Amino acid sequence: MTVRLLYASSLYGAATLAAALDAGLLPADGRRVLVVANNAAVPEATAPLDRMPGFERLRDRFDAVRSWNEAVAPLHPAGWMPRADDVPLWERHLRLLWGLGAEPVELVVESLQVAPALALARLFPDAPLDVYADGLMSYGPTRDRLDPLVGERVRRVLHPELVPGLRPLLLAEFGAEPVVVPEDAFTKVLDELAGHETLPEVPDEGGALLLGQYLAALDILTPAEEEALHTRLVRGAVALGHRRLVFKPHPVAPPSWARTLEREAEALGAELTVLERPVLAEVVFRRMRPDLVAGCFSTALFTAARFHAIPVARTGTGLLLERLAPYENSNRVPVTLADLLLPDLDAGAAGAPRAVDAEVTGLVEAVGYAMRPRVRPDLRPSAERHLAAADPADVARYFRRRRLTALGLPGGLPVTAGPAARRLARRALRLRALRRLRRRLAS
Repeated sequence: MTVRLLYASSLYGAATLAAALDAGLLPADGRRVLVVANNAAVPEATAPLDRMPGFERLRDRFDAVRSWNEAVAPLHPAGWMPRADDVPLWERHLRLLWGLGAEPVELVVESLQVAPALALARLFPDAPLDVYADGLMSYGPTRDRLDPLVGERVRRVLHPELVPGLRPLLLAEFGAEPVVVPEDAFTKVLDELAGHETLPEVPDEGGALLLGQYLAALDILTPAEEEALHTRLVRGAVALGHRRLVFKPHPVAPPSWARTLEREAEALGAELTVLERPVLAEVVFRRMRPDLVAGCFSTALFTAARFHAIPVARTGTGLLLERLAPYENSNRVPVTLADLLLPDLDAGAAGAPRAVDAEVTGLVEAVGYAMRPRVRPDLRPSAERHLAAADPADVARYFRRRRLTALGLPGGLPVTAGPAARRLARRALRLRALRRLRRRLAS
């Protein structure tokens, strides 16, 4: 009997797995063991996935639930990776601890490039792999160059179709086939979660939902800049005529931000409610049925538009495109998609996302190549075609000239010294990124 280990670190991820199971994308035979991990900086201070409100609605889809944190304690789950010599010992340990016996194992994981998913893949070196993606990062290239002993085992990338018409780049270098998690299965699971929640603090219907992010924690923005970005959300929603606002902050964002937004809304003649407890944005959509969902580049903006037909708007993406560093930052494609496809709140716009066309596909492939030229060298012809025909203003918005120069792409500075100069330019880029990393570590 095959044992399938399904790994999740968030309720959204567990909901995606449940939808894939309901849709028959994962075989019904064998045992289904959900492995949950809490990757918070201080896991002891936050509730694990299997103790979050709503999880009981999903539990019966799995034969057992196991904790990765308990298995590797006292090590932090996001920072531990097994040594090669210890892999056989760890595999035997987990088989005994989780009652797997000697049965063949298959893995279904998220974020394969990092621990704990990568650790699991290494600990079961014979297990076939499926990867599921629960956000916009699936449309970008694989974050790191994976060991072929891991990457070649990946068969499929399961993903909700957040951007219809756009093919995910994730793990395509290994021939992994993108498979869409059907919309009806996905929304059915979200309906189950919404039926469990009671949110008396939000309006029964209407109003604007504002989605906060905590980009300061990633050193992308300063706390003051991120607070200003959230203030722009309030002003933009009020300018569109909304007087009932609900702000969903990031779970670890400072409480002072919420108080600032409450004062700003009051000064503009609006009423703002802050969701105090963590809850999926998709659950709020169903309970509140907002007239607008606004944010920066949250995946929830696309789920609101795609699965609920709610008007959406974005703000702050221009600043983020400038600040994301290094260029290959894995948030670049999500920010690019939000900037390119969603209406601009600062311009007074809101509505449905722009449809994907050849220009959008070409831009995403060009950005993907510029981010990871060694991972996806096959994207170079597409990048050259797009950049050669693109508006110079768009090139300047989505690409850095020194990056284009180092890669010898259209839009870069002319290089007269040939390949040697390009190698020197690439070396300079690496040294600059190394110095930037050292400054961050020192601070």
